[in-house]
Amino acid sequence: MTEIWAQSALWVGLALLATLLSIWFRVATALSEIVVGTVAQLLIGALIGTTLRATDSLWVKYLSGTGAIVLTFLAGAELDPEVFRRQWKEATVTGLIGFFAPFIGCAAGAYWLLGWEREPSLLAGIAMSTTSVAVVYAVMLEFGLNKTDYGKTVLAACFINDLGTVIGLGLIFAPFTFKTLVFVAGMAAAALILPWLTPRFFKRYGGRPSETEAKYLLLCLFGLGALAGWADSEAVLPAYLIGMVLAGTVGKDHALVRRLRTLTFGLLTPFYFIRAGSLVSIPALIAAPLAFVAMLLVKMATKFAGIYPVTKTFRAPRKEGFYTTFLMSTGLTFGTISSLFGLSHGIIDQAQYSALVAAVVGSAVIPTLIANTWFLPHHLLPRAGEDEWVEPGVSSPPAGKAARTGTG
Repeated sequence: MTEIWAQSALWVGLALLATLLSIWFRVATALSEIVVGTVAQLLIGALIGTTLRATDSLWVKYLSGTGAIVLTFLAGAELDPEVFRRQWKEATVTGLIGFFAPFIGCAAGAYWLLGWEREPSLLAGIAMSTTSVAVVYAVMLEFGLNKTDYGKTVLAACFINDLGTVIGLGLIFAPFTFKTLVFVAGMAAAALILPWLTPRFFKRYGGRPSETEAKYLLLCLFGLGALAGWADSEAVLPAYLIGMVLAGTVGKDHALVRRLRTLTFGLLTPFYFIRAGSLVSIPALIAAPLAFVAMLLVKMATKFAGIYPVTKTFRAPRKEGFYTTFLMSTGLTFGTISSLFGLSHGIIDQAQYSALVAAVVGSAVIPTLIANTWFLPHHLLPRAGEDEWVEPGVSSPPAGKAARTGTG
């Protein structure tokens, strides 16, 4: 156990360093954790070897995966059904364009520019079509935008985008089997039963120091995650769907959400974001940078060409339109999942995998940095004195401004 405690101290130390860097440089914590993970895996590997780093240890993978699941669930729980009903056209169109534009563009780029075969090119299109719910939600939460109609609409568009990615991966590469049918049936049953069962369970057994609500939700998430894994899907997909159907129950229980955030951001997500950064092989990128650069540039270009005109169609102000476009250009969870799926099934080789993962992680860093540096919609930030973060030096907006939508 001594080795595990030492590894734990290292990972938590990296998480603390990333948090301090995010404060000093005024960037999102998720972004700094990814960068710290990328640099740390190179420096630690060179100085003390890979044993202490423990990136591939089962316990690190478990905490990382749990962080992705709970964070994705919280993102789904933040969706306001009433807002989605009002903004469903904007969210749906933005999400679909956010999927199809980079899928077509990156698949074509991999085939024509990089000379990849047909299946690796399609896999590249799938991996680069994603929008990272984890990154977008973490950024929204840090700036308090998750409480605005604008933020909730963007999160809904992220869901539509990633749903297209999951369906595309399944239709093109994953065979539709009896397990898939069972998984779909299980998800449908959960979507029908949990909204009825959860508020009744919480009313009868909730509000106790034993945190019954958290245990109940983790049971649901882990159980459906196991069903997804058995059906060759991914555990984060049911987490997001369950978050959405329980938004009316969990999302309105602010005390419960705050406790779940403490667990998630205090312990779990640093493992997820730091490990994501550590997957990038810097020496491999230096040796063959063309594929990484090409995939990253094509993804950002196609996302911009597709999404920004949509934001103007729905009359978004210029700054909000750019901010939406750059946030929708991020990628992480499903991008790395799709790349790993391709590698494990022999669709892509190790060099192609490294290039795709590096491009995916780069798309989590660069668009987020651009968005928060130059296009952060300050007028939507919560007023001073509220319980969410307010950027230092930004004056409080007039009453009602924080609830403005992004449709202008």
